[in-house]
Amino acid sequence: MKDRTTILPQLGGDIFVTDGGIETTLIFDYGIDLPLFAAFPLLGTEDGRAALERYYRTHADVAAAHGRGFIFESATWRASPDWAHKLGFNERELAEFNRQSISLMDALRRDFPGPESVLSGCVGPRGDGYDPGEIMTVSEAEAYHGFQIEAFAGTNADLVTAITITNTPEAIGIVRAARKWNMPVVISFTLETDGRLPTGQTLGSAIEEVDERTGGGPAYFMLNCAHPDHFRETLQNGGAWRNRICGIRANASRLSHAELDEAETLDDGDPVETGRDYAELREFMPHLVVFGGCCGTDHRHIEQVCMATRSA
Repeated sequence: MKDRTTILPQLGGDIFVTDGGIETTLIFDYGIDLPLFAAFPLLGTEDGRAALERYYRTHADVAAAHGRGFIFESATWRASPDWAHKLGFNERELAEFNRQSISLMDALRRDFPGPESVLSGCVGPRGDGYDPGEIMTVSEAEAYHGFQIEAFAGTNADLVTAITITNTPEAIGIVRAARKWNMPVVISFTLETDGRLPTGQTLGSAIEEVDERTGGGPAYFMLNCAHPDHFRETLQNGGAWRNRICGIRANASRLSHAELDEAETLDDGDPVETGRDYAELREFMPHLVVFGGCCGTDHRHIEQVCMATRSA
């Protein structure tokens, strides 16, 4: 088992970048069908693994070209029991998919000996990333997500990142499961166009609640699946809690989640604008050190982020 007692390198002060919106890129740019928006089954075929390798290399090449550290985020957002069952996989197969996701990235990062790289095991919500639906208790969330986190704990993953989390009980359960398996954990909340969680809870209240009930358990927090216009004012007017936010994975589109659900074409926004937005956010939040993308973003957006923040 990997020694995870050292401080995560992305918290050393230098900017790290990660990938963009993996599912939207695979579907709209690569032409790959992803039932239930799940990318992890690609690990089970030669063509699927080749597509994932191409995707990671494209983004890691951008990071290397700009001298940025890179966070490899596994293609396992849907690789938890409920989703796997809907896709016809059993728990043994699911655990292996999660382990393979880290092995794939571990092999790839050997080709990028420059700036430091980090392996992150991606955990997604039990339900929809836009709608909290039926909210679990903390104990239920800890048990549910513990399956996937246990699989990551036996690999070379450096941390777990929970992405598009819609509510605090699930976030707290994930943190407790990660603690049980000695895994550093990052919580990334989904935000609506008003800068609040899909439950209606304010961002500041959510962060404070998770920290209070876990003893400051997350290594840091992130925001994702919203355009910077949706949360810029929330951050500008934020209190001490905003210092716990160290990363952003924004959407390229300004559309609401309901509008994105109904869209038949990809809204990839303006990569140059994405770079400007991130640079502006860092001006009043200099502790932001992890930049990636969510729906509609790809390597072009990450490159513009690297260029816009190169003086940082």
